[in-house]
Amino acid sequence: MKKKIIAALLSLTLGASMLTGCGTDKKLTETNPSKSVEEDIWYENTDDTCVEAEEYPAESYDSSSRLGMAPDSSQYSVEANNKCTTNCEYAYDCIPYNSGETYSFYDENGFKKVSDSPLSTFSADVDTASYSNMRRLVNEGFGLYDFAGVSLRAEEIINYFKYDYSAPKKGERFGVDSAVFDCPWNKDNKLCVMGINTNSLKDKKAPDSNIVFLVDVSGSMASENKLPLLKDSMELLVENLTKKDRVSIVTYANGTRVILDGVSGDSTDEIICAFESLRASGGTNGEGGIEEAYRIADANFIKGGNNRVILATDGDFNIGKCSESELEDLISEKKDSGVFLSVLGFGIGNYNDAIAETLADKGNGNYSYIDTLAEAKKVLVDEMSSTLYTVAKDTKFQVEFNPSMVSSYRLVGYENRALNDEDFTDDTKDGGEIGAGHQVTVLYEISLKSEGSDQELKYQETSLSKKGRSKDEWCTLSIAYKDPDKNESKYLEYPIGADNYTNKPSDSFILATSAAEYAMALSDSSYLVDLSREDAVDQAIYNVRKLDSNDETVQEFLNLMERVMNREEPETGLAWYE
Repeated sequence: MKKKIIAALLSLTLGASMLTGCGTDKKLTETNPSKSVEEDIWYENTDDTCVEAEEYPAESYDSSSRLGMAPDSSQYSVEANNKCTTNCEYAYDCIPYNSGETYSFYDENGFKKVSDSPLSTFSADVDTASYSNMRRLVNEGFGLYDFAGVSLRAEEIINYFKYDYSAPKKGERFGVDSAVFDCPWNKDNKLCVMGINTNSLKDKKAPDSNIVFLVDVSGSMASENKLPLLKDSMELLVENLTKKDRVSIVTYANGTRVILDGVSGDSTDEIICAFESLRASGGTNGEGGIEEAYRIADANFIKGGNNRVILATDGDFNIGKCSESELEDLISEKKDSGVFLSVLGFGIGNYNDAIAETLADKGNGNYSYIDTLAEAKKVLVDEMSSTLYTVAKDTKFQVEFNPSMVSSYRLVGYENRALNDEDFTDDTKDGGEIGAGHQVTVLYEISLKSEGSDQELKYQETSLSKKGRSKDEWCTLSIAYKDPDKNESKYLEYPIGADNYTNKPSDSFILATSAAEYAMALSDSSYLVDLSREDAVDQAIYNVRKLDSNDETVQEFLNLMERVMNREEPETGLAWYE
């Protein structure tokens, strides 16, 4: 269950500035103080070459008074040793000027006894927004102890990387790798890691696409890391579309506008020109934009094709339905239309991660946070097939543990993806969407069953199946999924047994485990039993460095961990798998 945490200093400001016209949100969220420092200019505007579209009327909107709109640097507070400036080495040395970033919080998954709860059921998740948001915050100066007001979803940090998992066998939808090995943060436990892989989509097999770009052009999108970056990001994707695709652009601020309606995907100049014409002004009628985007998507619907709305926003809705619960209901009504929804998050200061994540989750799509043009290229170009083309919808995982081998277990991450056990076979219950070439990594911390630990009970008897008594299987991963154009689930099973135990996990599993360990340290996990938070990050640095990987994302990950610790060399750290 979510925990409601409201920052006292923000309650009046939020009520007056952000919730005007909104319904009461029953979701429980926390607003995090933004730790802004003076930024280096990483983004450069170019002269417009297209005719400007008419701007939305500003009405009474005052961008200088909006929550989350940072003033010029001279207005930043100064305190640390009376010498703090906007060039502080660490963001936490300065008192932040403004606040407004919104996150949803969940209790960390705890251990469950296999005798009481042998099944663990949850929906698939391939989102990566938490990783790029974490990177943005580290680049702003956040250290190890500065993430208390930020919700970091561990599975999204783990799933950011490309792993060397086995490809699916011929005729199969998924390939599955698994291993059991020592847990790096608790010597008494083991980790059971599962890597689920899909085939990449060959260009000649790519379905025709009907894409509606739904662009937030409200006043809060005016800063350089929002609409300007958004436009360049979209142009990267547009340049990879073809004449078989249909492209539309819908914008929203105080009202909504259709800028393009179903033009050919090879009309590159026309589409780019339309993006370049966009300007930020006015309020944020996200509800109206969503309704219009789905109407346009339905009008241009391609049977058997990829029909998708791509929403680009900072999540700051303030006109019409704008609470998390209201928007969840709105999107849930649309998900059966055959149109998928992907969300691209932009910006700082007033960024609403809670709403962006909810929209993608309930809209049968994925969620990415775009902090740099390089991230836009990764999501929209390098991984375009997995971003746009769904190969398995409503995907659910269910793991059954063998009580003769495993005493208790804890799922790392996926707190907001939990399902009831009976939901696994219920086709009316929503699961996650997996695109072509997507991978999903799942980690369980498990406590093994001790010999002779069975307790004799007066009123109960423990009865194991023949397979359970054989002790050659520790657990079984079951996958339920639907074909993108079908409404009935298919089911697969992958047993994990004694032959999966190893003292030398693969490089992919070492990287995934280190990413989990780092995420737990940032979130101050209560399950770092043998290690302090500093030791956990140091150990992750040590082990990732030993991989000697040339992958740029892995090298960046090392750099981020070193910056969080403010040192290049870890003070402690051992290869836990040696």
